[in-house]
Amino acid sequence: MYAALDIGGTKIAGALVDEEGGVVGRAQRPTPAKESAGVLMGAVNSVLDELARDPGWGIVQGLGIASAGPVDTAAGAVSPVNIPAWRGFPLVDEVRAHPMLFAGIEPVLIGDAVAMAAAEHWLGAARGFDDALCMVVSTGVGGGLVLDGRLRPGPSGNAGHIGHITVDLDGEACPCGARGCVEGMASGTAIARHALATGWVPPAGEPATAATVAQGARRGDALALAAFDRAARALAAAIAATGSLVEIGVAVIGGGVAQAGDLLFTPLRRHLDSYATLDFVRGLEVRPAALAQDAGLVGAAAAARLLADAPGPHRRLDPAPAKGRSAWRASAPRITPA
Repeated sequence: MYAALDIGGTKIAGALVDEEGGVVGRAQRPTPAKESAGVLMGAVNSVLDELARDPGWGIVQGLGIASAGPVDTAAGAVSPVNIPAWRGFPLVDEVRAHPMLFAGIEPVLIGDAVAMAAAEHWLGAARGFDDALCMVVSTGVGGGLVLDGRLRPGPSGNAGHIGHITVDLDGEACPCGARGCVEGMASGTAIARHALATGWVPPAGEPATAATVAQGARRGDALALAAFDRAARALAAAIAATGSLVEIGVAVIGGGVAQAGDLLFTPLRRHLDSYATLDFVRGLEVRPAALAQDAGLVGAAAAARLLADAPGPHRRLDPAPAKGRSAWRASAPRITPA
């Protein structure tokens, strides 16, 4: 059994995950994203407290942490763009200090989108592809790369962070310091913000979120549809650029915004046809994530399973089956710095 945390700008989720990747226990808290570092860590500890009350906790062999980025996997620190109080926050040290964590278990940190890529390549929509981009489109936009059959997180764990590729040179300033980032156009927050700016009005008593914009789009509201089209176009431009750079065969998209289904994927595929025009990029496939909201948790658990016993920042594990090796270790992707 493995414990997993998935920390994002909206929620802090935790789970116990078995050897086959099944989620057998859950806990979740809202992310107090505007609060202090201590309050945020208190929410993480609350999730761990709840997991520790599950009978399965007694056989936990490792703990993986998927976090919104940027992350610094070598230092065990996180600086999520949409969690202002955490800048260089020593998350691994803080989790390691939890009183219910067994001695000898070393928390393993991985970016949330890299975790999603690990999970989708192992069990989901990227299975069978040697080269894939997997994206989380939610409060923020992140990504992870599988190249030549291996997960490629890069030296700091941030390779594939597609949310901060510029797709509009004259676009709005992004909290990361750049302008016109994909995240500023395609995240759930950006969709709602753009819809409001163009005159869309949420239903009475409802918050202005990507989900309520999606409700309006399903009713045929032109402004709501335009907000999703704009987001889809930004994603298409970034996916096509990634395909031109590293020749991926599939882009897998998960996260809360992807739950809009065809409202996002239909215009995304249409725009991708106009951006992915080179012979080796044309035909790049786009798929919704198969593991939905569990991808980050399953990927974090996979990281704990694969990396907990591998020392140093240049960890590399061969997935070839060995005598006595579990199916998980045999089938999960190798994790190699880019």
